[in-house]
Formats: sequence, structure tokens, C-alpha cells
Amino acid sequence: MKIGNIEIKNPLILAPMAGVTDMAYRILATELGCGLVYSEMVSDQGINYRNPHTLEMLKTNSGEHPLTLQLFSADPKRLAEAAKYVESLGCADIIDINMGCPAPKIVKNKEGSALMCDPKLAFSIMKAVRQAVKIPVTVKMRKGWDAEHVNVVSMAKLAEEAGMDAIAVHGRTREEFYRGAADWNIIAEVKQAVKIPVIGNGDVRTGQDAKKIFAQTQCDAVMIGRAAQGNPWIFRKINHFLQTGQELPDPTMQERMNLILRHLDMLIENKGEYIGPREMRKHATWYTKGLPHSAELRNLFNQAENREEFTVILKKLLLFNESVEKIDKEKKTTYNI
Repeated sequence: MKIGNIEIKNPLILAPMAGVTDMAYRILATELGCGLVYSEMVSDQGINYRNPHTLEMLKTNSGEHPLTLQLFSADPKRLAEAAKYVESLGCADIIDINMGCPAPKIVKNKEGSALMCDPKLAFSIMKAVRQAVKIPVTVKMRKGWDAEHVNVVSMAKLAEEAGMDAIAVHGRTREEFYRGAADWNIIAEVKQAVKIPVIGNGDVRTGQDAKKIFAQTQCDAVMIGRAAQGNPWIFRKINHFLQTGQELPDPTMQERMNLILRHLDMLIENKGEYIGPREMRKHATWYTKGLPHSAELRNLFNQAENREEFTVILKKLLLFNESVEKIDKEKKTTYNI
């Protein structure tokens, strides 16, 4: 698969997620088999005013390419200027326009999925960014604003007319947020309506899901969001399933522990001794979700302030897991006898 002139090694894509898909997580996802990673969405105004926090979000690493940097705005000129600046830095392979974020603080400014309600403005924004840069430009959009305003097919046609190199479609309306089941049929309709690559998004959690969405929609790639939180192994597992039809085992407790600490180390290196551990709290909770005593683990992680405290928690978890495995093994041996 290609997006513009950028070759994507496999059709699995990490969705943009605020507070999740920073540089550290993108590197891990790439290493574990993700074909293309997206940044968190970045404000055009933050870029144009050279806000220090925003500029930090533009920092990238050679280990996370190909990389799409997602921008959001309700102003064609401002977004075009921001896109030009991003291209000048050489930090991104692709620029994406956010037309899917459902957050109230975003849509109240007519940004994100609010653009689905204003096709004329959306077209102007896409056209302005396309004319401003030479690297590929894509757009991520939703099914529509609500059940009465499902317009993603017509918006996708506008995106193609504006010169977008690919379209990602989340099969839910803005009103649905992340509730209910994603509508894969609407993704299939978009795929039939345009000639540029279409990326399907919504409810892909397993290799079976990926196989089904490819078959049902004929999309060119699938985008994985919430199912990848605390689970970068999902890309390795789905790739393996698509290639062989076989399920890989879940990561061992030792693998989880090693990756949590590596993730923490990268956050500390990138964001410092104070912010790094605090940002790691939510990630550690996701990494250990579903494990025994996960509620207690969440409380412990939410109080951890440095690497040493995270390490103590994880060592206790590892010892507990080894004890449980030993008991289970002994029970099984006794039963077999």
C-alpha cells in the first residue's frame, strides 16, 4: 500500500489518540509491527505561535517512521501555514487533517467532527493544506454528525476532489462518540465511491476482526485505536494472524514488565523525571488491565512517582504471577496423577 509516495509496509495503522500516541508509544508500536503511526492531534495555532508545549509534540524519532502528523483547525489559512512549518521541519512523512474528533472542546470551535457539518469549509481546509505542502495529505473523518446527518460518502468525494491522498473513516457518528458498534457498511460505501486509499476504523480488536473488516469493506488498511492502549503487541498479533491464520499467545508477564519499564524510560527521557512517571500511570494501568488484582494495581500505579516505585510494583506483580502459575501447575500435576 502507498499513501502518495510513502510506502506502508503493512496495512495496520495506529490511530491518533490524545494523551496516548506520543513519541514513546509510537516507537513501541512501530517496533511491534505497526505499518503507519499517527501522532496526537496538534493545534495549528500552537504551531503558528510556536508554543513550546506544542513544538514538543512535533519532535519525532527515526524509529517511528512512516509517521503521520495530525493537525486540527477551522481556518484554512492558519492550517496551511502550520502544515508548511511541519513540512519544513522534516518531522513527518504525511500530514493528516482531523475531521473526526468528537470532544466538546474541539467541536465548539467548529473543529474536528464539527467540520462534517460544513462541507464548504472542510473542502477549503483540505484544498489549502494540499496546495501548501508537497508531502502526502490525508483526512480522518467520521460517518457523520448524527444519525440524521450521515454524509461521509459525499465528504469523501470532496476529499478526493481536494487532492487528499487517503481517507480514514471511523464508522460512528459524532453523536455516538465511541458507543455502540462501528458501521463497517458505510466504510464499504466510501471505498466504492472514491479511488484513493480508504482506511477503515472502528472495533478492530483481533486478527479475526481485521480479516472481517477487510472482507466486508475492501478497505486498503485498518486503523486501530482503543484496542492498542496498553497493547502494542496487537499489531504483531494481527499481522501474524492475517499472514498465517494462527493466533499468537499473549505476552508473558516478564514481557509486559520489560515493556512497561522501557516505555517509562522513554517518557522520562523525553518529558523528564516529574512528568514522565505521571504520564506512565495510565499506560501502566492499561498494560495490566484484566490481570488479577488490576484494581489494586491501578491504585498503586496512580501513586507511583519515579522509576523505582514502578519497578517495586512490577516485581511484586511478577512474583505474584509466578506463585499463581506454580500453584496451578501443582494442581494440574495432582489432578493428572
